[in-house]
Amino acid sequence: MHAYAPPVSTPVLRVKKLHPSAAIPAYQSEQAAGLDLSACLPAGEVVIEPGCIAAVPCGLSVAIPPGHEGQVRPRSGLATRHGISMPNTPGTIDSDYRGEVVVPLINHGREAFKVTHGMRIAQMVIAPVTRVEIETADSLDSTRRGAGGFGSTGIT
Repeated sequence: MHAYAPPVSTPVLRVKKLHPSAAIPAYQSEQAAGLDLSACLPAGEVVIEPGCIAAVPCGLSVAIPPGHEGQVRPRSGLATRHGISMPNTPGTIDSDYRGEVVVPLINHGREAFKVTHGMRIAQMVIAPVTRVEIETADSLDSTRRGAGGFGSTGIT
C-alpha cells in the first residue's frame, strides 16, 4: 500500500480571523475531503426552532485560490442525529469573495437545536471550477432523454 502524496502544487487557502476566538477551518482526518467550519458565537448561542433557518457566522473570511470554489456542505452527524442541514446545499463561496463566512442552517428535526460557540457546523470542500464560453444557438443537438426531467429516467 502506498502512502498518499499530495499534488506537486497544492492550492493554498488563506484565512483571516475576524474575531480572536474564531476557529481556523481544519481537516479532522488524514484523508477528509472537507475542512470543518465552526460557529463563532462568543457572546452566546443560536437556537434554531424546527422548520426555521439561522445564519450562523464563522468569524473568518477566506481567500480561495483562483480557479477554485469553496463548496459548503452539511455535516452528516448533525443531519442524521438532529435534522440540521443547509437550505442551499451545497453553498458556494466564490474565489473573489472576501466577506465573512456565514453558514445558513435549517432545522428539519422535531426539537429546537442549540448552536454554541466553537461547534463544528458545516464542512467546506475546495474544488476546481471550469468556466465556459457562452454561445447562443437556435437549436441544440437531440438526445435520447430530450426534455424529460424530474424523474423521467426512473426511480431506481
